[in-house]
Amino acid sequence: MSKYTTGELAKLCDVTVRTVQYYDTRGILIPSELSEGGRRLYSEEDLKLMKTICFLRELDLPIDAISQILKEEHPEKVISLLIQQQETVLSDEISEKQNKLEKLRELKSGLKSNETFSLESIGDIAVIMQGKKKLKRLRLTSVLTGIPVTALQWFSIIFWIIRGIWWPFVLWVIVAAAWGTIISKYYFKNVKYICPECHAVFKPTMKNALWAKHTPSARKLTCTECGHIGFCVEAWGGDEK
Repeated sequence: MSKYTTGELAKLCDVTVRTVQYYDTRGILIPSELSEGGRRLYSEEDLKLMKTICFLRELDLPIDAISQILKEEHPEKVISLLIQQQETVLSDEISEKQNKLEKLRELKSGLKSNETFSLESIGDIAVIMQGKKKLKRLRLTSVLTGIPVTALQWFSIIFWIIRGIWWPFVLWVIVAAAWGTIISKYYFKNVKYICPECHAVFKPTMKNALWAKHTPSARKLTCTECGHIGFCVEAWGGDEK
């Protein structure tokens, strides 16, 4: 059975010799035996215990708490819970780092496509990227909810032509008007626009936004801050009080 000196144990656990000696004086890692010369000798079980102590210290547990845990009838159960907790914390940290990495890559991509590099342009790109996924879902919702309305339109027209019955078309007009009003209010409530001149972020009135010329990602509006009239970039504007 292997025996380890204080130095060997410290090296295997990546700690200092003084740390091993300190744990001995605190009574949480007592060597299995002493050599004839009085040197501390540690067994394989001591090595496992030392690694456990190091793990608990990495969780920022104080020495007194570690001592109490190790004195429990089933310390492995407590340690198992701590391991699960640490696993959850690390998973959350990894997820957070991945989200930050994705945002950095999006910002980097946006800067490459931007002709003029400035603090204002970085701010604009950051605003756009912040709610990019939510804005995409909003647009998709608008399209998907419009499919049944469009289907009803074609059905009513065909029915009118073939059967000469016009009331389904009137029904479609009522449904389309209601859908258009609801989806427009919902859409413009959840978007905002960035002025390319003063870089202000603003929300236009629904009337101005609804009838303005637009592209898939911009709309020709009058900036409420500087009065500039031109295409302003659309960004996510929901979740705001």
